[in-house]
Amino acid sequence: MPSVDTLIKQPYTKTVFKDQKQLDDFVKCCDSDLGYLYFIDNFFYIQHPTRGSLLYHPYNYQERLISTYHNYRYSIALMPRQSGKTTSAAGYLLWYAMFVPDSTILIAAHKYAGAQEIMQRIRYAYENCPMYIKAGAATYNKGSLFFDNGSRIVSATTTENTGRGMSITLLYLDEFAFVRPTIAEQFWTSITPTLATGGKAIITSTPNSDEDQFALIWKGANKTEDEFGNKTDVGKNGFKAYRSYWHEQPGRDDKWAEEMKSQLGQDRFNREIGCEFIIADETLINPNTLIMLEAIEPIDRMGQVRWYKKPTKGNIYVVALDPSLGTGSDPAAIQIFEANTTEQIGEWKHNKTEIPQQIKLLADINKYIVECTNEPNNLYYSLENNSIGEAALISLAEFGENNIQGIFFSESGKKRRGFNTTHKVKLTACAKFKTLLESKKMKLHSRSLISELKTFVAVGGSYGAKVGETDDLVMAALLITRMLQQLTDFHYDLENQMRDHDEMIQPLPFFAVLS
Repeated sequence: MPSVDTLIKQPYTKTVFKDQKQLDDFVKCCDSDLGYLYFIDNFFYIQHPTRGSLLYHPYNYQERLISTYHNYRYSIALMPRQSGKTTSAAGYLLWYAMFVPDSTILIAAHKYAGAQEIMQRIRYAYENCPMYIKAGAATYNKGSLFFDNGSRIVSATTTENTGRGMSITLLYLDEFAFVRPTIAEQFWTSITPTLATGGKAIITSTPNSDEDQFALIWKGANKTEDEFGNKTDVGKNGFKAYRSYWHEQPGRDDKWAEEMKSQLGQDRFNREIGCEFIIADETLINPNTLIMLEAIEPIDRMGQVRWYKKPTKGNIYVVALDPSLGTGSDPAAIQIFEANTTEQIGEWKHNKTEIPQQIKLLADINKYIVECTNEPNNLYYSLENNSIGEAALISLAEFGENNIQGIFFSESGKKRRGFNTTHKVKLTACAKFKTLLESKKMKLHSRSLISELKTFVAVGGSYGAKVGETDDLVMAALLITRMLQQLTDFHYDLENQMRDHDEMIQPLPFFAVLS
């Protein structure tokens, strides 16, 4: 096996062409229009997992993919797992670095191992190129390559600050849908100005959530109509969308698909092979239900309170506060529901509102509801009394319950006011909330709440927000669910709305049971 030193072309060494064919090969690779395809088809070697070293001959759909990389400044590709998107990108990036001088190429992957894997493919391909094709390597290591033509390839994990301050010629984002949503959003905000001087961007991924940064860019790329309804070549965000399908790859037929479904399960097959935006994590709410949830714009705003429906006379309303310290870390949240229909009608969330102001806001919300309905006895409110909730109860007492319209509602059988959330109680509330939402008995309108539900996942033996996300709106909604369950003891007309579909209505004693 040759040493790495013998496989690397030393920088600034003279290239010797032994015959006309070698010179023709080099000239064809230099062609700015089709050189990349000639290089990949003739000089790009890969390590096949079972067949060893192979010259990469892209399938038709892969050739179209690589052409999309080359011909558009911004491109985004939605592709199944194991369809060659990363390998195709590695070949294109290596060609770009060697034949487009003075280029800075940044590879950002959702994990360190992913970034290193792409660099390994590039290094392997470089080492297997003939010397007369290679650019000289001034620096050659696992994380970066510097060529003597002034180009460099740098790899990194995607973080909020990756690429900040760099003048990027070409940015490649691999499996961008699986970067943590908060990081992906901040990264994209940070990196966009670095592309403003003319840099290219290539994004590839299988899908994950339908509202992460990858999904937002993908949706924008597919909005290909101008203001007059004419079709445009790229989306409104400037990206060219590319999509491939599992059956385009030779050897993948219906029999193969059935085998994959039996191994992966239908949901994972639909996401990873069918490229449907189904959430990968074990969310509380079924991913298919989450995909179908559609938010609406508020009909009114009262400061930071968003109203989706005006309260009306004759209905019962519940208001739940999940308090926080208001110091800028965890937000406090308030949910407002119409009990008769289990429909969300309003919401509030903020992380810098102190507890006394949270109580005052609760009072203002209740006042507005009663102004609309003139029925204070059909309004119930409460708060979570765990830890921080104790301070909220003190603020409530100081504010004076007589100054808050409606009826303060507490957990039955407990001496302490409000609702206490234990592990067991939380799981029970999660189960009921899940049933109401998946059976379409509960209607949500808030984009923020729906977004939180998509990152409200199994954590240990319970459910909570994914790392870096919040679940305060969900927790307030779970408190609403607990309040609604207890209210059925006082408002029997709510019982049918809260009953699970599979609960049998017991017949009255004098009904005969037919055989």
